[in-house]
Amino acid sequence: MRRLSWGLAPALALVLAIALPGAAAAAPVLRVGLVDGSPPCSYREAGVWRGLGVDLWNRVATLEEIPYVVSQWPSVRQMLEASREGKVDVAVGCINVSPDRLKRYRFSLPFQEDGLAVMVVKSRLDLGRSFLTALLTPTLLQLLGGYLLAIAALTWLTLRLEVRTHPVPVSRRSSLRHCSKVFQVLATGPGSNTIVTTTRGNGIVILAYLVRIVSASLLVGYLTVNVAGEIQDTASGAIRSPADLRGLRVGVRSGTVSESLLKELNASSPGPRATIVPLKSISEGGQLLAERRVDALLGDNLQLSYLLLQEEAKGFLPSLALEGIRPESQAFAYAPSLPVATADRIDQAISALKRSGVVSELRQQATTRGNPRAR
Repeated sequence: MRRLSWGLAPALALVLAIALPGAAAAAPVLRVGLVDGSPPCSYREAGVWRGLGVDLWNRVATLEEIPYVVSQWPSVRQMLEASREGKVDVAVGCINVSPDRLKRYRFSLPFQEDGLAVMVVKSRLDLGRSFLTALLTPTLLQLLGGYLLAIAALTWLTLRLEVRTHPVPVSRRSSLRHCSKVFQVLATGPGSNTIVTTTRGNGIVILAYLVRIVSASLLVGYLTVNVAGEIQDTASGAIRSPADLRGLRVGVRSGTVSESLLKELNASSPGPRATIVPLKSISEGGQLLAERRVDALLGDNLQLSYLLLQEEAKGFLPSLALEGIRPESQAFAYAPSLPVATADRIDQAISALKRSGVVSELRQQATTRGNPRAR
């Protein structure tokens, strides 16, 4: 249906213009601009436009019965300039409404908010080292040491209580073997019926069981929260803020807010500068990152989250080192000449689709793992 609607819209507008001049005047054909290579917002696959922004515009045009024709632009900056110059009536995409853009361009009602993110990659060997380093921390050693000391104390108490029924052998070697057996049973659980026969001894076994349960819960909690967090921090390298991108090769799409941020960083400090590597598409950035031809990718959080799902099975391990940098509203852009009545209709349709949950639905569909890979 999406392919059909995109194909029929221009033809329907042409028929209306020829057969019904009055209707054509009432419903002018809008010129819609799109940028390829920006999944999951807008991209072409097998000649068909797809993505969150594309689907949202398609819903708006269907709801308001707006005929339109589509044109493709090389970058967001060029598409925005085309809208300002009146070459495009509506620039469709997840366009960040930054303060400098708000001064120059006319925007629709925002349909979502998103920030920038930084993607880096680590090899499996690097992550293995990070995991081992995270394990050898004082906190983990203290937890393990506390557990072993508690079991050792229970072992001593068990030997004292069971000395009559299970006397300790006289020889040193046999004594050590007997003590280690009691320690092992209390530490692991199986075989407790072989080391105790008294009521007090059984109480010690139950206490050892509780110590094991509590210690296991503490260890699992520590490994889940602390070690996983340390590994993520290590995988992110030394990038703790956008300023840490200086001195790195950073891939960005031309004409985006991400590129403007890098230029701002380079201009604000006399120190090392970030090397800006222009990208035609986000998927191209994933390939360059895998080949270590760039050190990091900077782009919209939504785009890099989508790329993370697409690239994680390619033999390397990308991760988002930073998220939520400079969050801004995202919207479509209007030409100054677009009639106010038409812009109001589009804004009202966006508002209705947001309120009904359609925009959230489209966002979820656009970022699911099952989506086709962007070309």
